[in-house]
Amino acid sequence: MAEGLTIHPALVLIAAGLILPLLRGQVRAALVLAAPLVSLWCAWSLPDGVSVTWTWLGYTLEVVRTDALARLFATVFAIMALGGGLFALNRDSAMELAAAFVYAGAALGAVFAGDLVTLFVFWEIMAIASTIVVFAGGGGALGAGLRYAVIHFFGGVLLMAGLAGEILQTGEITFRAMQPDSAARWLILAGFLINAGAPPLSAWLPDAYPEGSWSGTVFLSAFTTKTAVYVLLRGFPGAEILIWVGMYMVFYGIVYAILENDMRRILAYSIVNQVGFMVTGIGIGTEMALNGTAAHAFTHIIYKALLLMAAGAVLYQTGERLCTRLGGLFRTMPLTTICGSIGALSISAFPLTSGFVSKSMISQAAADQHMLTVWLLLAAASAGVFLHAGIKFPWFVFFQKDSGLRPPDPPWNMRLAMILFSALCIGIGVVPGTLYAMLPYPVNYVPYTGAHVVGMLQLLLFSGLAFFLMLGWLRRTQTITLDFDWFYRGFGWAAAQVAAKTGRAAWATATATLREATLRLVDTLSRHHGPEGVLGRTWPTGTMAFWTTLLLGTYLVLAYL
Repeated sequence: MAEGLTIHPALVLIAAGLILPLLRGQVRAALVLAAPLVSLWCAWSLPDGVSVTWTWLGYTLEVVRTDALARLFATVFAIMALGGGLFALNRDSAMELAAAFVYAGAALGAVFAGDLVTLFVFWEIMAIASTIVVFAGGGGALGAGLRYAVIHFFGGVLLMAGLAGEILQTGEITFRAMQPDSAARWLILAGFLINAGAPPLSAWLPDAYPEGSWSGTVFLSAFTTKTAVYVLLRGFPGAEILIWVGMYMVFYGIVYAILENDMRRILAYSIVNQVGFMVTGIGIGTEMALNGTAAHAFTHIIYKALLLMAAGAVLYQTGERLCTRLGGLFRTMPLTTICGSIGALSISAFPLTSGFVSKSMISQAAADQHMLTVWLLLAAASAGVFLHAGIKFPWFVFFQKDSGLRPPDPPWNMRLAMILFSALCIGIGVVPGTLYAMLPYPVNYVPYTGAHVVGMLQLLLFSGLAFFLMLGWLRRTQTITLDFDWFYRGFGWAAAQVAAKTGRAAWATATATLREATLRLVDTLSRHHGPEGVLGRTWPTGTMAFWTTLLLGTYLVLAYL
């Protein structure tokens, strides 16, 4: 039971989400802005340790367990709910905003969960609420949402099976650090990795997120993948396989983002890329790497939301999402251009931005462990990030050719949300000490050394030069890029159609055979038992007596034997 007055931060946002559809106008706007602030206050009011428990089937559920790592993620999730809600104030879909707040609240619930059962409950609430956010996008969002739901419920099944196996083997439900050394734990790890966007099912993310609305995608970018990063930090620190899973995600995201024409799909692939950095850090497993992963998750939520706010503002004002139809918007959308560029510099780890002080900790952890290959790959990946998100996105959307579009900057609430997150990106980059003080382990790292600043600037300069030298090759056309989801969207659908056709043919054959056999049986019975049949027509009395005597005699002989 709770000691004193303990308000779960998750319940604040979930309750707000359930109430929002009943409100209108300024009252609804006030709740949208107040609920995340109240949730943040509740998170920081919680004492360290377990503060809320619940008894269930003889087990003690640790509904609220607080430490530095949980408080860090709760803080950025609350900030994200506030910024996303401010950005979406003029969104006319009450369903989307309500689902988004329930989604954010469920993410907070997973962050504070101290046991596997509580974690699973909030995990599934996240899946349901985020699916509704995707559906609210309209248009092609229905199909994308259904595919999204299938993938995430499959991940939930894996997680449930793993949790059941873990509880059966150990008799404990506490959520603690472990290694993938049993079938149950491999299933738990697989369930976590699906939500992180890991291979081979990474394609669910760029399939579903860009189909959300201009505001819904901002919420989607923050919670599912970063909650997965949190549970991996909590559950599997130092699992070496995560290094290589993360490296795959890093380069997968870069390659597909460079090939992409849709501005929001570029940023969606970039989410997979950036989460790959975090997964790699978790696999390295040292205090420096885990601090770097936590810090990078914090900064990534903010600058990725800023980038998607800029993209959402463009979509809101123009109705266009393809790079081939955009360009020259800096003339009439100067604030959006500046904020989008700040987000692009932050994701590229440009000095004096938030990405510079977080991503480099993961590379430093690889260097400290003498992982030369990993360090080189991370350095190469940093150049690739600048290519696709740091230059390609702002260049093709806001600069390059004049598309002839002349939209103004978006409404005041959208501008204010972008300014807020831009200020956070620069503020964290200039004064990283506040973020470092919130990390789970003591920080002994100085990002602003001459070697680090000069090295990063050289890397970014080289990447920028390469981009403009290869601009003719990188210029996008109206093409479709095939990803792994083709196997269940294209090949899978075709296979299902073939299976359905084969099944229909087999069923028709079976029913025809059964019908023919039934008719033959009826005909046989009619010939023997009908009015003219051998067994159906009237027999003389003597004949009946003879057959009765014969049957009785046969019975007596058999009984005697």
